[in-house]
Amino acid sequence: MRHNFKKLEVWSAGIDLSIDTCALTKSFPKEERFGFISQMQRASVSIPSNIAEGTSRKSDKHFITYLENALGSGYEWESQLVIAFRVGYIEKNRFEELEKKIQNLQGKIHRFIEKLEKSLTS
Repeated sequence: MRHNFKKLEVWSAGIDLSIDTCALTKSFPKEERFGFISQMQRASVSIPSNIAEGTSRKSDKHFITYLENALGSGYEWESQLVIAFRVGYIEKNRFEELEKKIQNLQGKIHRFIEKLEKSLTS
């Protein structure tokens, strides 16, 4: 079954996270521009990008692979968020807000994968 990525809640949430990441990393030290900033931005962009690319696949089985990649990028991004907080690039309240946001997105992706897997077996 084909999906319209622009209508998927997980894609929209991934876009929102990418926008948050761009705003967040503007305050990081400039010497991190080609390192940590770039890596965190790439991980955030990878989430909705994988979801969108997955919708072009001819089966939900293939789409699930892209959702799993998006989920992996979500965990990568969360790890980078923890590091950014621990080195002092992010205030505690902003860290907690973004941590909740990424964990919510990870849960949505997990549930979407489970729903698609269930439809494959029925």
